Amino acid sequence: MEYYLSLHYPVTFYPEEEGGYTVEIKDLPGCVSQGETLNEAMEMIEEARQLWLEVAYEHGDEIPLPSTDEAFSGRVLLRMPHSLHRRLSEGAEREGVSLNQHLVALLSEQSALYTVRHDIAELRAAVEALNDYAFRNRVQPEMRF
Repeated sequence: MEYYLSLHYPVTFYPEEEGGYTVEIKDLPGCVSQGETLNEAMEMIEEARQLWLEVAYEHGDEIPLPSTDEAFSGRVLLRMPHSLHRRLSEGAEREGVSLNQHLVALLSEQSALYTVRHDIAELRAAVEALNDYAFRNRVQPEMRF
């Protein structure tokens, strides 16, 4: 049991519209908790993690190991239309890099753009929720940065 308790599982925090945080350990199905602050949420998920592991151990259930980057080799086989392959190869040649380097750069850029768009959408939703709350409660929101 000590072995499992010593493992470090990745934790994901989700801010809630009404305040506080939901926190989850995706490697341990159903291991979810909440807290009003990040510190409280972290304390709560640590307690939930310990309880999850203890119950699974006592019942002889399989206990998953923490996910790591070691599970990803960095190698992917990708099929694409011939026309796209040609266009990407021509782009790599124009940039003076290998096709692999060109693909990694394009994928990294798109991934970063996706993350930014997702974060902006979450911020927009939070601002709309604050404005809605302020309107319903006739409160003038204070903006501080």
